[in-house]
Amino acid sequence: MASPFPHLPDIERLSPRVVRVLGGNPSKFTLQGTNTYLVGQGPKRLLIDTGSGYPAWKASLKQALAQEKATIDRCILTHWHPDHVGGVLDLLEICPDTVVYKNQPREGDVNISDGQLFETDGATLKAFHSPGHTTDHMALVLPEEDAIFTGDNVLGHGTAVFEDLATYIDSLSRMSSLVSGRAYPAHGAVIENARSKMLDYIRHRKEREDQVVGILEQKRKEGTEGIASLDIVKMIYPDLGSDMWSPADRGIRLILAKLSGEGKVQHHESENIWAMNGKATL
Repeated sequence: MASPFPHLPDIERLSPRVVRVLGGNPSKFTLQGTNTYLVGQGPKRLLIDTGSGYPAWKASLKQALAQEKATIDRCILTHWHPDHVGGVLDLLEICPDTVVYKNQPREGDVNISDGQLFETDGATLKAFHSPGHTTDHMALVLPEEDAIFTGDNVLGHGTAVFEDLATYIDSLSRMSSLVSGRAYPAHGAVIENARSKMLDYIRHRKEREDQVVGILEQKRKEGTEGIASLDIVKMIYPDLGSDMWSPADRGIRLILAKLSGEGKVQHHESENIWAMNGKATL
């Protein structure tokens, strides 16, 4: 079956200071695969993320470094997910002196602080703590290009998943004011207008939230006690295959959790249904 996403080369120069190396791990969740990035212009480069640890990425990284006549002295991990940290051991086999940085570090990692600068020949990266997708999530601003590496908060195709919707929306809002140029996402093609894409994401999430509220309001007017989150999924996504109900249900439950935190809805745990809070002001 043909991929629904545009083809991306295993190795591609995207700008004078950015080379993308695909992780070799395509799937419906990782799109064409995890994007890892070589950043800089000199003999020592920064690397952003390491893919899943698949042999294809290791081979591509070796090839890219040979083409660039460069090595890696520092690696920055955007967050803890396996498709971003899985290739660390392969990286250390290729460039054993690499220092690995990560917010909320694991054993062997060096911590990253919000606003920390990473400088290399021809490029500077500024860390920006942007939780929501995960609590440890870091975006990285590239001021030389007025660009941003978005990690998994913004993707090149479709929308992103998150752990906490309110926190995620706050991060997107703050990220949207950082740059006016490109976004280099952790999955998918380059985004030419980072700010516009982030504002689109925020609008999309607000539309979904409004849909959920509308359904709950309808149920209240009908006099029903509430509705299960999966039934909301089936109303919002009537054509969605049953194999995708579970991830969609997770997204709807995160919207409901945000609304609950704002005092707008309530969860009847005994029946596992959701309803409008009669005292809420929307």
